[in-house]
Amino acid sequence: MAFKVQVGPAHIAIHQGQTVLLTETDGRISWPSKGGLYFRDTRVVSAWAIYANGEQWDLLNGGAVAPQAARIFLTNRGFATEDGPVAARTLGLAIGRQVDGGMHEDIDITNNSQKPVRFNLEVAMRADFADIFEVKGENIVRRGHIVTSWSAKKEILRITYRNADFRREVVVRTGDGDGAPTVYANGRLSFDIALKPGQAWHRCLIYDLVDGSKSTRSSRECTYSSAKSSHSRDMDEWQRKVLKIETSNEEFYRCYSQGVQDMAALRLPLQGTDHMVFVPAAGLPWFVALFGRDTLIVSLQTMIVYPEFAAGTLEVLAQYQATERDDYRDAEPGKILHELRYGELAHFKLIPHTPYYGTADATPLYLIALHAAWKATGDRTLIERHLSNAEACLTWIDKYGDRDGDGFQEYQTRSAAGYENMAWKDSGDSVMYPDGTPVRGPKALCELQGYVYDAWLRMAEIYEALDNKRRASRLRTKAAVLFKQFNEVFWDEKSGFYAFALDGEKKKVLSVASNVGQCLWSGIIAPKRAAVVVKRLMQKDMWSGWGIRTLSSDHPSFNPYNYQTGAVWPHDNSLIVLGMRRYGFDAEAAALTRDISGAASHFLLNQLPELYAGLQRDPTGFPVQYLGANVPQAWAAATPFALLQAILGLQQDAPGGKLYVDPALPAWLPDVKLIDLRLGRRRFDIRFWRDGNTTLFEVLKGKHSAVERKAVSALYK
Repeated sequence: MAFKVQVGPAHIAIHQGQTVLLTETDGRISWPSKGGLYFRDTRVVSAWAIYANGEQWDLLNGGAVAPQAARIFLTNRGFATEDGPVAARTLGLAIGRQVDGGMHEDIDITNNSQKPVRFNLEVAMRADFADIFEVKGENIVRRGHIVTSWSAKKEILRITYRNADFRREVVVRTGDGDGAPTVYANGRLSFDIALKPGQAWHRCLIYDLVDGSKSTRSSRECTYSSAKSSHSRDMDEWQRKVLKIETSNEEFYRCYSQGVQDMAALRLPLQGTDHMVFVPAAGLPWFVALFGRDTLIVSLQTMIVYPEFAAGTLEVLAQYQATERDDYRDAEPGKILHELRYGELAHFKLIPHTPYYGTADATPLYLIALHAAWKATGDRTLIERHLSNAEACLTWIDKYGDRDGDGFQEYQTRSAAGYENMAWKDSGDSVMYPDGTPVRGPKALCELQGYVYDAWLRMAEIYEALDNKRRASRLRTKAAVLFKQFNEVFWDEKSGFYAFALDGEKKKVLSVASNVGQCLWSGIIAPKRAAVVVKRLMQKDMWSGWGIRTLSSDHPSFNPYNYQTGAVWPHDNSLIVLGMRRYGFDAEAAALTRDISGAASHFLLNQLPELYAGLQRDPTGFPVQYLGANVPQAWAAATPFALLQAILGLQQDAPGGKLYVDPALPAWLPDVKLIDLRLGRRRFDIRFWRDGNTTLFEVLKGKHSAVERKAVSALYK
């Protein structure tokens, strides 16, 4: 049997809501590092270590046992005491942690020697209260003041940070436990431990967190009970309600199931208009926040699994839709936000994320998600409730998205703190000419034109449903004009491929990048050229064998280890696969699906990361991690859902009472059973299987006549 290399980051990350803990595998938080306990974009614990008579402990094993809980097992090094030496590996230390708004920490020590032991256990911790942006950027500036107080009577350590009206606080309480009272001195909690042979000692540390005047209490229950907590029960209940699958392909099953678990954990509770809603947080550890583009794309990816994500996303983003121009925040009337933050920098408007609107694609994606949610749920009140937001989006596309009136969408920041790039590839070096120099703006990226084309057609269908045929006709006409103009201007006859973008002088940027693949998803590629696009993407410089790279390996800027100039992004590939199926390229869609599924099998827990290196696959190779990738990350976790939708050709039409399927199972995925697939209020169980080169299906539960075979391509004509 061949060995399989398991790839994963060398840290432990757990979270719940807007509280995140990032530690080393032995439980320590080293300083300086990016580790820590984060609460609402502020690092409230920046260093943590545990000692026995001044000696550190050695790691045995440690890891997350649930999205919100971790357990770590260590043993002692040899150390001296007043009663004589304590031999190495005679003490066992178990650390349990559960994040639940605050954090509950359990410390358990067992004397495994045949002699009594007496020593001093110390827990050292510090809090720098750094803003998450400064931690990530490794440029921390202290602005306020930190005060530490200790109540010996109550055994409570209080560390408070204040800067004018900004306040964060961590309150550490010693909970249930054994032995003498806790002492605090020299920046350390100190415990006198005396254990007979075989005896154990336990102590809880409870971290309550404070934002301003609002305190968030941690659970008083020990970590071993985390599997029975209300949060765990809620996640289990959520997983029972969503779409489940059965398949003989264990690899794809594990990839899909892990995606479900990750999305259960990444549900971010936010206040809706008059109630709490759940939206997908972008990713752990840096992006547990509300995003525009990420949240909308994840809502689209999860439409067959859990359409409520889209409903919550549409509601929350509507609340923050810009109503006026604000150049510092790159806001314009009708625009959908990019990112909302709550830390010190945002509080004092030292960054524009209050929220920041520097994204060119979230606004058309809002319209696409609105239509898709309506088609999945059949809820007419959904479109009626958000119609004014949709109309503001349409106005923004015409007035601000098209900056110069040439019919194309362009972007360029007006803010001194704004982003250079505002499409999904938003790193500063992601848009470059073929010689590697940065593109001069305003920039009209190819996929932005596709998003708007798709949004106009989808909104036309919505207006038809609302009996506004005149508005629908105008949008269809605009979409037809954009389709024609895009295929004339962006197509380059000499290279035989579409331009990546148009620069500020309307010159074609002919770098070969994955962005054109997303144009297949939106349907703006001329059918006669679709085969050329697919063939080009599947050439060796673009197709790594683990998925499509963000940039051709022949480009001078290519770097397989760089963020968006050569790495492979699972979510990018999922949209490309949906596009390939749209144009009838079943074999290529299946090949990329297997790439991503196979890559997932190499990552710890089958957990797809945000991205991984764009190295060429070979018989002894494995996907190589990208340092700093978010794991779990929402649009990576939701990738198997979109891949499954593509392979089965699932198209929801709840308003019409139809679920269309166009299954094309490859030989490596010979059977799939869907359980609890929703169409409006109906639920279906459907079995798909290969019979020779044909895929058959059978409706096991639900109204048989509602499920109809129809080619994906035919649905878009």
